[in-house]
Amino acid sequence: MDIEEKKSLTSSWFRELRNKFCEDFEDIDGCKFERKHWDHKFEGGGEISIMKGNVFEKVGVNISTVSGQFDDDFKSEVKGTEEAPNYWASGISLVAHMHSPKVPAFHFNTRFIVTGDSWFGGGGDITPTIVPEKEVAFFHQCMKEACDSSNPKYYETYKRACDEYFYLPHRSEARGEGGIFIDHLKTNDWDNDFSFIKEVGLASLKAITTIISNLKDEQWTEEDKEKQLVKRGRYVEFNLLWDRGTAFGIKTGGNTDAILMSMPPNAKWN
Repeated sequence: MDIEEKKSLTSSWFRELRNKFCEDFEDIDGCKFERKHWDHKFEGGGEISIMKGNVFEKVGVNISTVSGQFDDDFKSEVKGTEEAPNYWASGISLVAHMHSPKVPAFHFNTRFIVTGDSWFGGGGDITPTIVPEKEVAFFHQCMKEACDSSNPKYYETYKRACDEYFYLPHRSEARGEGGIFIDHLKTNDWDNDFSFIKEVGLASLKAITTIISNLKDEQWTEEDKEKQLVKRGRYVEFNLLWDRGTAFGIKTGGNTDAILMSMPPNAKWN
């Protein structure tokens, strides 16, 4: 299979998965996503899908397929640029912030990147304000099942990577309750790698929709909401100070609204 066919297969999957997420979230919420297209400064572009509804205070499900050339001051930070300064990247990114502080926030993304090399990345994680132990365990079980479908060693490896990545060094605390974080996935079996990435997407869809449905009708207080707003402040700090995806998007000329889609609609700092 040549690289152009791989690009076509991955970008088509990310669009299909976007549609699955949006359809299921609309079924849960009763409201509809608003969609906006954007053009990349080089080639390609993406679509932002945002819903502010009855259950979701703000949820974004974005897809993009872009190509271009790295600036000299950034290309040294990206794998494969020794052979070629150009890049092609396609992916899906989701962040959900809920009205109820009893329902966790969720983040999920997967991507396929091509430079002089090519690889997959992504994962999913859960960030509750009030930790629902049963649902957190279910989320991790879904991630483990996705990992085990490809390699029984993946879950512990990618869980540890998630714990290390989604950490706020300036506060010495984790962003949430973890998940999996995959970077530079490239084995000798591209079909298996792609199948794994698809399983991660479907497992995230199952976990997120199930947990939201289980918790969305639980009662909560204004004190609970206050805690949620402070927790969201930590989310903002991580994404602006430490997230490599934010830096990649900005430095490669991505759409600012799409890049900052992850920001919650409201947050507080003590």
